[in-house]
Amino acid sequence: MLNYSHMALDRGSNLRKDTQWLAAQKNSQSRWLLVHNNHTLFDKNSVTVTFLSHDKVSHLNLENSVFLGFDEQKINHFALDVSELDEADLLALNSGAEFVDIRRYGAQVDMLHGSMAALARGLCYWHATHKFCGRCGTENQLIEAGHSRLCDNPECKHQTFPRTDPAVIMVVTRKFADGVERCLLGRQAVWAPGMYSSLAGFVDPGETLEQAVAREVMEEAGIAVNNVRYIASQPWPFPSSIMLGFIAEALTETIQVDKDELDDAQWFSREELSQFGDWHEQGEHLKLPRTDSISRYLINYWLNQED
Repeated sequence: MLNYSHMALDRGSNLRKDTQWLAAQKNSQSRWLLVHNNHTLFDKNSVTVTFLSHDKVSHLNLENSVFLGFDEQKINHFALDVSELDEADLLALNSGAEFVDIRRYGAQVDMLHGSMAALARGLCYWHATHKFCGRCGTENQLIEAGHSRLCDNPECKHQTFPRTDPAVIMVVTRKFADGVERCLLGRQAVWAPGMYSSLAGFVDPGETLEQAVAREVMEEAGIAVNNVRYIASQPWPFPSSIMLGFIAEALTETIQVDKDELDDAQWFSREELSQFGDWHEQGEHLKLPRTDSISRYLINYWLNQED
């Protein structure tokens, strides 16, 4: 299973609308996940997400907490954005913890806890960027346990919900005249030296996912594709996307890189990719993308197919 997609909590979609029920869930058994400037609280000495007890956070303002859900033992989990508070004071709550980007540890994080942390980060980011009504500009208030916001203007009362931006990501393949099948990978200039990844882009309004795949590949690399096949998806709340993974077949071979989109794009055979290093390695040698990403999943998926 892909990282950040193992969300095993019951989100209590109907229950969380009841304010009395919700208040009762903030009890001594509840567990709290703090988010500070999009960073998650982790144990310093192990790759472990740190959950705090209700006693540890009861002095904080819990009104704007977000209900994540309850597990099989009926233990409730909440997220709390504490970005406005001093980080040092927060770390004093647990001296053995630190705030870090989940992706620092990536695939090393427990699947369930990583998925919960990703959900918490995504919801906290949405609240931080939707404080005001998009229709009238009045301040929004958090409702439904943090899964919605409601405009304060009595003449508007527009209700908004968390948004996820759909993005397609694709490995493009083609069998060349020498009989060797190759895949198309690209890189951006801001990436680590030598790292190549699957092409990707956001879905435009009014187009299908398959059309988005074809458009993005043409725009970025000048390659026409067909036979677009869906493979898998992955939540990617960094800050607010869901990645929809595809394999597509190239109709053309000549790459024409749009420098506004990519720094480079190349065709690679399975044998060539087997010589690549990992994304975190130092040096300018060629590298594959991070192991917690759907890009790496798609590349591995293709590598495991018969040539």
